[in-house]
Amino acid sequence: AVYKFHGFILIPACELSSKVPFYTFQGDEEEDLEHFLELRTICLGEGAKEESNVVEVIAINHLGKKISVPIANLHIKCLPMVSLGEFELKAPVTLRLKAGTGPVSVSGLHLIVPQNEDSDEEEDSDEEKEDVEEEELPAIKPAKKKKNQ
Repeated sequence: AVYKFHGFILIPACELSSKVPFYTFQGDEEEDLEHFLELRTICLGEGAKEESNVVEVIAINHLGKKISVPIANLHIKCLPMVSLGEFELKAPVTLRLKAGTGPVSVSGLHLIVPQNEDSDEEEDSDEEKEDVEEEELPAIKPAKKKKNQ
């Protein structure tokens, strides 16, 4: 989905460790705005031990159930950092250090999106959807079998 953002804010320094094993992102409760956490990178900090550090996300799925999903398994020797691209989650979101002692730094953006978009924008997106539906994909033909000689 393409959003027209009201604004974005860098999330405050988020460092997970055995002393502070979780961080919860809430966003402000404003009626006409939705808040998203866009995760960018997760990396081990200075002084990390030779152990697996598993970071998981706890969020609400499309059915309204709370779920937890591991998103990174970092190790100082083989995978000290992972880039998540533009991994967006709707608030509230909790990041938790499920295994390891860290420190693990998480970076991302706080995205703010208006809930009620103008009807003109909705019409544009409907037209774009129609354009996509009109395009025909080439037919896929099965591979020819080789005859035994």
